[in-house]
Amino acid sequence: GYVDRESTLIGSLTVREMLYYSALLQLPGFFSQKKSLVEDAIHAMSLGDYADKLIGGHCFMKGLPSGERRRISIARELVMRPHVLFIDEPLYHLDSVSALLMMVTLKKLASTGCTIIFTMYQSSTEVFGLFDRICLLSNGNTLFFGETLACLQHFANAGFPCPIMQSPSDHFLRAINTDFDRIIAMCKNWQDDHGDFSSVNMDTAVAIRTLEATYRSNDAAEVESTIQRLTDKEGPLLKSRGKASGATRIAVLTWRSLLIMSREWKYFWLRLILCMFFSLCVGTIFANLGHSLSSVVVRVAAVFVFVSFTALLSVAGLPAIIKEIKIYTHEQSNEHSGTLVFLLGNLFASIPFLFLISISSSLVFYFLVGLRDEFSLLMYFVLNVFTCLLVNEGLMLVVATIWQDIFWSILTVISVQVLMMLVSGYFRVRETLPRAVWTYPMSYIAFHTYAVQ
Repeated sequence: GYVDRESTLIGSLTVREMLYYSALLQLPGFFSQKKSLVEDAIHAMSLGDYADKLIGGHCFMKGLPSGERRRISIARELVMRPHVLFIDEPLYHLDSVSALLMMVTLKKLASTGCTIIFTMYQSSTEVFGLFDRICLLSNGNTLFFGETLACLQHFANAGFPCPIMQSPSDHFLRAINTDFDRIIAMCKNWQDDHGDFSSVNMDTAVAIRTLEATYRSNDAAEVESTIQRLTDKEGPLLKSRGKASGATRIAVLTWRSLLIMSREWKYFWLRLILCMFFSLCVGTIFANLGHSLSSVVVRVAAVFVFVSFTALLSVAGLPAIIKEIKIYTHEQSNEHSGTLVFLLGNLFASIPFLFLISISSSLVFYFLVGLRDEFSLLMYFVLNVFTCLLVNEGLMLVVATIWQDIFWSILTVISVQVLMMLVSGYFRVRETLPRAVWTYPMSYIAFHTYAVQ
């Protein structure tokens, strides 16, 4: 398993729901088995007190503390029962208490047989004491690899013993991080006037060369022989536990997206309010047009304005779509999901909400304008609007998946829609449009064309 530095979590789900949907996406088998794995992951990461709380961190919902969010990210990978777990900076953005709690939890997890490998740029003395083995790197070169306590002796042998009152991790970082050379230059200019800075005047380049040479002369050969011996040693092959089927993943993503959309007001509820308000505005502007031949042009204008701008208002949901795409990107990197699965799952989940928007806004517009009072024509109009919104939803999903950026996604969707409006046949009859590009294929691609017809 792999845990990224940034926590990509769904704020509108509880901790248990988040882990359960991850298990459904990743693992085959029965639901009861997956629930058991989720409960084990919650217990392993000490998340029992937060299991039924919303993760939060969006809109006006207060989120869980950063330490708990980090442990949720790790628990999401633990449902797969990995033999090896890679973590990128497990203490990223954590205070000292949360960092120590995190490392104690990981230490307990490692004692169960799961090998944990993580990167770290700095740690406290308490955290450093929990490490079993460490590997020190500088510009890609190995300066030490072995047991934690042996590292202190290694630095002492190289001529850089750790001062008594200094944390070992701070001492190691000071010796191998070339960024400290800038501090040395600054201290040399200030030393005469502002006191003695000799404690920081360690030449980092010299320290790195010395430590690397010491490691190569003493420990490198032994480490390489150990690695070779372990590589040549035959052991049992680790069999894959399998994956959930494509149909199962689509069903899980559809249900999860339905839950997210129902809880996040920015996703569809805001769009519903905007569309209802817009329908009321357009309906009152074009109120009581009648059914005479002289009002045909105005009726067509009313339908065109309503359909076009209702679709255009859908861009209000793009920020929420982008947020969910970030979750999908993480899941895809860990092979939990795929592009087609994500697109179909979100599109299927949006159908009931789009139909709700279509029927509510269409009813307001239809009766205010005074179109023909027949149920079949009303249903035809509602389905027309629903189909346009569904096509537009697919367009937004594709564009947002490509860009994964709010600004460029909104710009692209609006530009495409404006072009479709221009060739829809309202401003100029389609037969009179220039054939190259505008008639073929643009006017046939534009869903506005069929809506107006």
